[in-house]
Amino acid sequence: MERDSKAQAQARFGQLAQAYVASLSHASGDDLERLLTFAQPQPDWRLLDIATGGGHTALHFAPHVRQVIAADLTPRMLMAARQFIQRQSGENVAYVATDAENLAFPANRFDAITCRIAPHHFPDCFRFVQECTRVLKPGGILLIEDNTVPDDERAARYVDSFERLRDPSHHRCYAGYEWEGLFLDAGLEVEALEHIQKPGTALLDWAERQGCSPYVIEHLQVMLAQAPAAVCDWLRPIGAGTRDATFDHHYVIIKGRKRSD
Repeated sequence: MERDSKAQAQARFGQLAQAYVASLSHASGDDLERLLTFAQPQPDWRLLDIATGGGHTALHFAPHVRQVIAADLTPRMLMAARQFIQRQSGENVAYVATDAENLAFPANRFDAITCRIAPHHFPDCFRFVQECTRVLKPGGILLIEDNTVPDDERAARYVDSFERLRDPSHHRCYAGYEWEGLFLDAGLEVEALEHIQKPGTALLDWAERQGCSPYVIEHLQVMLAQAPAAVCDWLRPIGAGTRDATFDHHYVIIKGRKRSD
């Protein structure tokens, strides 16, 4: 099951690599600056960017650290990220194909790890956080940004179903309190947690970036239009059922530090 999920993610994101490099929602946004503010990167750092996707986070951090390792499970995505970053003169970035749940690095290697808008694809998110803790140096930081869901369990699973219909490689989003638990259980001290609400995600653009068929888009529209009250309070849909349909996306940023003792 886990292998099938990862193979599905590799296949989908291999096909869609250039779309994610070009995606404005991934390439820009105040959240990239928030990540820098949270991290406070230092010039001597070696930083690992896991599930680098189009390479936008790696490129954003590269001028502030000694070296960035851009890592991704999907070789075609990694190649697209490399081409993009090299066009932007990201000369201190290296590239490694590796699994986020089985990182190909020795222990105590990195000063910081970033992972932006990706963990909802990981079948075993706790294993991912454990692996990050292993390869961080004592005192190093893990900084994650990802889609998040409401605390209400039924509403959270409805949002997951909505996301999974659009992208079958979607596994699960975590609420903020769940991320705190994952960090603490893996031996990280949580230093900061922030929720970000991004209003007005255009449903058609969001769906077409994943190559959704008209049939799937129609069902996404139905899910948006028929969402229960708790989900509507979270997604705040506007114009459901029309070409101009929008909804809100929610993200969590969490920063944890590996204990030095």
